[in-house]
Amino acid sequence: MRRFAALLAAAALAAGTLAGCGSESWEKKCTTNADLVIECTPDQRPQAREVTGELLGGGTYNVTQDRGKVVVVNFWGSWCAPCRAEADDLQQTFDATKASGVTFIGVDSRDGRDAAKAFERGRVTYPSVYDPDGEVALKFDVTQVSTPSTLILDRQGRIAVGLRKATTIGELKPLVERVAAEEPS
Repeated sequence: MRRFAALLAAAALAAGTLAGCGSESWEKKCTTNADLVIECTPDQRPQAREVTGELLGGGTYNVTQDRGKVVVVNFWGSWCAPCRAEADDLQQTFDATKASGVTFIGVDSRDGRDAAKAFERGRVTYPSVYDPDGEVALKFDVTQVSTPSTLILDRQGRIAVGLRKATTIGELKPLVERVAAEEPS
């Protein structure tokens, strides 16, 4: 049954949508602009669940290990042309913001491990979770995850921003910097 659920999740992710697990999506409480950017005020932000997964390079990742940091979560696949286009912008944003207590984690979906590792080589220096069945994406409880898409978690582990598309440094960096500049509550 678990394998069947994972296959359904992967099929939904391939179609560009995932059903949220809650009765009401957190996204409906936040502001979505015409550019598919969802921004939540601190009082609207949902706590991200405990999200864990196997890293492409070995070992495991648990989002709770990064509490106190701003965490940028990028959903990607080696087969995804827009993912290739945004990779440099993600790396540049990571490099520009890591001194401000910001970290990045990729979530590679529907990929073979070798193809995913080859994609990362020379593109990004931050780690990625290997998520061939889309199970990690489901743990973020978002109603729509397209590939690529990006979430920005605040220092308390709450979802502050969601981008349902490829991004650029010009768009992403100011969003990350704004969340990083917030005073912890």
